[in-house]
Amino acid sequence: GWVRGWGEFSGFQYKANFGYLNRDQHEQIALSQGGHLASVRSLERQLLYPTHTRLSVFLSLAERETLDLDAIELFLDDQPVASHLYQNRERSALEAGGVQELYIGNLATGQHRLKAVITARAADKSFVRREAVRSFIKPPGALVVELTVAAPAPDYQPRVTFTEWK
Repeated sequence: GWVRGWGEFSGFQYKANFGYLNRDQHEQIALSQGGHLASVRSLERQLLYPTHTRLSVFLSLAERETLDLDAIELFLDDQPVASHLYQNRERSALEAGGVQELYIGNLATGQHRLKAVITARAADKSFVRREAVRSFIKPPGALVVELTVAAPAPDYQPRVTFTEWK
C-alpha cells in the first residue's frame, strides 16, 4: 500500500511532503527511528545513572515449576524503590529462564540494606509472603545484585538468595 499525507508513526505524526512513500520506504524510516530511539535511551541511562554510582537489581527464578510469583516489593535502606505485580505472561517469561530488571538507580558508596518482600503461591497452592534482607557494602563503581527466588521441595516455601556481580 501507499502512504500519502498525514499519518501516525510510532506515536509521532509526520507529513509526507515529498510525495508518496511505499511500504519499504515506510519500514526503513521506522527502523531508522528505532535505532535513534535506542541511542537516545542509552545516552539517557548513562547520564542519569553514572557507572560509578550505579546499582542495578535483577530477579530470576531458580525453581521454575514450584512457585507462582504474585508480587515483589523492593526496599533500599528502608525506602521503597520498586514494586511489581506479575501477570501471567511475565510469570511465563521468568519460568522460561528470563531475568527481570527490578531497579536501577544511583547509590553512594558505603553500607546499605536491601530488602525484598515476595508474595507468591507455593506448589501446594498456599499463599505465602516472605521477606529477605541483605546488608551490603556498595563499592565505587557499578554494582549488580541478582535476587534468585527458589521454592525447593519438600515444603516449597520461597527463599531468596542475593548474588553480587561487580
